[in-house]
Amino acid sequence: MKTFFTLLVLPLLACTSPTTGEATTTLETIAPPTIADSVLFHPVHHSSMVLQYGKTTIYVDPHTGPERFANYPAPDLVLITDIHPDHLDTATLAALPLDHTRIVAPKAVVELLPARLQEKCSTMANGEEIELNNVLITGIPMYNLPPSPDAFHPKGRGNGYVLTLGGKRIYISGDTQGIPEMRALQNIDIAFVCMNLPYTMDVDEAADAVLAFKPKVVYPYHYRGTNGFSDVKKFKELVNAKDPAIDVRLVDWFLKASRQRPVAAAYNGQLTNECTTFAVQRRQHDTDCTLRHAPLHHFAQRTNMASR
Repeated sequence: MKTFFTLLVLPLLACTSPTTGEATTTLETIAPPTIADSVLFHPVHHSSMVLQYGKTTIYVDPHTGPERFANYPAPDLVLITDIHPDHLDTATLAALPLDHTRIVAPKAVVELLPARLQEKCSTMANGEEIELNNVLITGIPMYNLPPSPDAFHPKGRGNGYVLTLGGKRIYISGDTQGIPEMRALQNIDIAFVCMNLPYTMDVDEAADAVLAFKPKVVYPYHYRGTNGFSDVKKFKELVNAKDPAIDVRLVDWFLKASRQRPVAAAYNGQLTNECTTFAVQRRQHDTDCTLRHAPLHHFAQRTNMASR
């Protein structure tokens, strides 16, 4: 998939990605599952991801060009968390194949969409639930602390989401801090938790919140702020020092599209039977490896986050 890798430069908006150098990271990720009803996720860029379960495809916060999504099936659902351009990108959204798509978004997002896209929307507020395409979606608050109407993310404007998909409860935090509503979550199988200053929270606060709601698996995402990348390796160390049972997985959300690999989230407590170890460094070759039905809680992705 060819991608034009465009970083957002938005000094007045809360989720700006700074124009720092390309990360150098060694990662282990999971190749596409061979089991049809496993859950896959693809870390597309920064806050964007694609989730797949069977024939259902979900885009989350698609932005910075439709080219990033060219190799994925057309979405059945698009989830948008907030109004900032690294979540709501109307140009990208309008260019995606949305003929058979429902868009789930908070009111503040829907109001900014053109009429053609508004017709495809299911508006959701914090605390509401909706079932679409056999996916149960719950709107979760996302906001800065202390709550303030002048905050980067005021309470009630944006949504995090909990999806019940493939028998798994998947939490997508959106832009938030370690709010009581996050800390009170229960029975989360897979969590995607943001951490970037000054817009959301640092790794210490994120780790403390994760330790409160104890997801089985957690992926740091949305971890690029004004001073570069958050130390996600430190986040993993903080979490596992107090709870080694939480599987903290580090993947690079800032890969060039040609190097992206899908990641198997889980299948009945097991991972799929192939993996690919690869380096996000120019001119390095991909190396295949084999992983045979490792139990979910025994598998940890090995990541060496080089200094940036």
